[in-house]
Amino acid sequence: MANKILDTSGIAGWAVDADPTNDPTYPIRETSGDEDSGMNWARPPIQPQRNEVLRSVEHPRQPAVFGTSAPPSGLSGIIRRRAFKHSESEWSHWMMLLAADRVNVVEGFVQDLGRGRIPNIPAEMGMRSEIRHNPRGFAKKLAITASVVALAYFASRWLIRKGASR
Repeated sequence: MANKILDTSGIAGWAVDADPTNDPTYPIRETSGDEDSGMNWARPPIQPQRNEVLRSVEHPRQPAVFGTSAPPSGLSGIIRRRAFKHSESEWSHWMMLLAADRVNVVEGFVQDLGRGRIPNIPAEMGMRSEIRHNPRGFAKKLAITASVVALAYFASRWLIRKGASR
């Protein structure tokens, strides 16, 4: 297929920036580069910090606004603090944050039980939607879960019997 010309007339938005009177890059393109930082506004006042806020090692100062609704706590908080000692360019930073999220789920489950509430795990996982919209995937997950539970059960029974025979 040598040099086929593409008809672009039917493509919505094609060459939208071809008209110089409607150039979306105008303000940026016309800058001279002489500006120090390009910031011509006053930095907003920094939000008061009442909770621990984790910050990347790449950023020398705290952002003006940050979230404080869920400060790091428990084992997941320890993992998060450790993760933020690593650069964002290292996979260990992100893997530890993923692990901390998983640990935080278990902590929330234990916290709910401690408050006398039994979490509705099937509803929180969207099981009803999974059954309706992905029945094959649901059946696969159910089979895998049943296999893992059965394997764990038989392994624990085998270990108990082996320990009792000593």
